[in-house]
Amino acid sequence: MAKDYYEVLGVNKNASDDEIKKAYRRLAKKWHPDANPDNRKEAEEKFKEVGEAYSVLSDPAKRRNYDQFGSADGPSFGGAGGSGFDGFGGFGNGFGGFGNGSYTYTSSGFGFDDVVDDFVSSIFGGGGRRRTRATNTPQKGQDLKYNVDITFEESYSGAKKEFTINKNVKCDDCDGTGAKRGTKVETCPICHGTGQVKKNQTIGGFATFQTVGPCENCRATGKVIKEPCETCKGKGTVRKTVKIKFDVPAGINDGETLVLPGKGEPGKNGGPNGDIYVDVRVKKSSIFTRNGDNIELTIPITMTQATLGAKLKIPTVGGEDVNYDIGEGTQSGTRYTIKGKGFKKINSNSVGDLIFTVQVQTPKRLSKEQRELFIALAKTMNEQPPVRKKGIFG
Repeated sequence: MAKDYYEVLGVNKNASDDEIKKAYRRLAKKWHPDANPDNRKEAEEKFKEVGEAYSVLSDPAKRRNYDQFGSADGPSFGGAGGSGFDGFGGFGNGFGGFGNGSYTYTSSGFGFDDVVDDFVSSIFGGGGRRRTRATNTPQKGQDLKYNVDITFEESYSGAKKEFTINKNVKCDDCDGTGAKRGTKVETCPICHGTGQVKKNQTIGGFATFQTVGPCENCRATGKVIKEPCETCKGKGTVRKTVKIKFDVPAGINDGETLVLPGKGEPGKNGGPNGDIYVDVRVKKSSIFTRNGDNIELTIPITMTQATLGAKLKIPTVGGEDVNYDIGEGTQSGTRYTIKGKGFKKINSNSVGDLIFTVQVQTPKRLSKEQRELFIALAKTMNEQPPVRKKGIFG
């Protein structure tokens, strides 16, 4: 027995078909030559060895011969030659949808696992999918995030804000091309601007693969810069601290996010700039609270105001006071509504209300004169109001 196929796949001799299949899928990914560009020769040998082991152990008849005689072809009679890989699951005539032993897949350097998954799923009857990922197509720039704190009043009326952020910007010296001023960016002569090249590769002498991978000459960009810009070193962007100005709309709530289109990182290959997402945090007010689009506050009043009625000055978030009359006998906890003095709903003409609750204040200290007046008042009134009894229906 020249090779221990079970050892090659890392399974024991009693391994199930499913265990053998899983072991092969894992090792096919690990040792595929395109996944090992720095160790390609060894990877090709390993990949061939793994494929050879699987071709035997996945076939019941070959596995039985291998277990009994040490060869997938069974006992040798008079030097009769074995079939080698001709019987590799019909590989030569289309292994799992390969078609004439050749298959095209892509490996752009991004998502290589997906590529090999397709390759392996094709082997196991998945049909396979042909993918092409162009690395030199326009790409949107990276989005950025920023947090901004605003006051309660600014969330009510809106505000103009600004902040500074360190980010990549287009190089002014080369206008983002990466080429030295006065020179041009040329189309890559190897991939002809596609960013990808095709290679025919035979693994182990039993299958031919046409690989589609990134062009090394232009680093998959499709462009060649012979004289890089001295400022950006050919990248087309430079790192700078920039000032970002933006408007906070009236009515914005705590925790909401503003999107500043095109203020993020520059796009690639002519793609649009990214965006900046600004998370808004609204500071609490010592007077007002927000409930939806309504504004709520508590107004303290005296016992005499509650008893006799009064004209109150109600503050608003906008800064002006609103006069409001409360009637005689107002109870503590009574709520009043002033229409249209709440928050404006963003992108709408709808406006919330201002709701205030009166709270009767009991004096803790009285002058001698005030005390005598309260005593005189108490003599004219019951010292304790009667307790109202609830009926069976409340």
